[in-house]
Amino acid sequence: MSAATKPSPDSVVVSAEDLRRVYPISKGFLRKPDQLQAVGGVSFALHAGRTLAVVGESGCGKSTLARMVTLIEPPTAGSLKIDGVDVVAASDRERMALRHKVQLVFQNPYGSLNPRKRIGQILEAPLEINTTLEPAQRAEKARSMLALVGLRPEHYDRYPHMFSGGQRQRIAIARALMLNPSVVVADEPVSALDVSIQAQVLNLLADLQHDLGLAYLFISHDLGVVRHIAHDVLVMYLGHTVEQGQKDAIFERPLHPYTKALLASTPGLAGSGAKRERTVLKGELPSPLNPPVGCVFSTRCPHATEQCRQQRPTLQDLMGRKVSCFEAARLAQP
Repeated sequence: MSAATKPSPDSVVVSAEDLRRVYPISKGFLRKPDQLQAVGGVSFALHAGRTLAVVGESGCGKSTLARMVTLIEPPTAGSLKIDGVDVVAASDRERMALRHKVQLVFQNPYGSLNPRKRIGQILEAPLEINTTLEPAQRAEKARSMLALVGLRPEHYDRYPHMFSGGQRQRIAIARALMLNPSVVVADEPVSALDVSIQAQVLNLLADLQHDLGLAYLFISHDLGVVRHIAHDVLVMYLGHTVEQGQKDAIFERPLHPYTKALLASTPGLAGSGAKRERTVLKGELPSPLNPPVGCVFSTRCPHATEQCRQQRPTLQDLMGRKVSCFEAARLAQP
């Protein structure tokens, strides 16, 4: 992506409003299927040059949200716009063009690269399918992309098994950038790497964002990584947003009990700044097939009241972020 095509830092490249994804679960012949609500109404705006991190436990809906943003799965309800184009109402041709704008970096670099193909072939595949560039032009762009992610020209003719995990993830990032996207969805992109390599890949992503104006939707369960790379944070629980706002505000003073528990359980974060309140979660994550009637967190929250168990709170503005909790204002008091 050249400097001429670098997006304006104020532009919204992805916006979602009450985004939902429901899966029908068969119960057998002639029986009405159950409804599994993987994402239950998420809203956000992702700006060029910024990183929105989506965090939460396994099963909270992070990856389902990523699949909708990358157009792998359609939303069941709600609005999803990419560069101002409504994905749900878009024609097949418009949707194909939108797929060029959003690319995905997978979690496991050992499984996301075809072991039978050379690196040059892997990088050129998106151009061969989606553009009319000549072979020499495709090869030139692939070699320049290798240099952009910190790899050498001779790597063009090698196979994936000849690289380390960190190098493979650099190749995966290069492949994601071949079509000059404005949005990169990174689904746990460093969780499969050694800790010593994670910082190198994160720094590469930060440098690429600065140089190209990329927007990142960063899916992670590692809050240490999120604190390093994110600008904004969206905390999900059982398919719902429980807290959302700027990274510094949430890390310095979390308001939702679930966010407090996540931060308290992360080594190196629990003791940062003022002494954190210890929030102990009891019980298991409820089944998304049978979520709580009221607040989705009420079955594990130590501050839950009868109102929490009977009514579902909406996101409210509080102290510079949005929080879905009836008790947040009271708990925020010194």
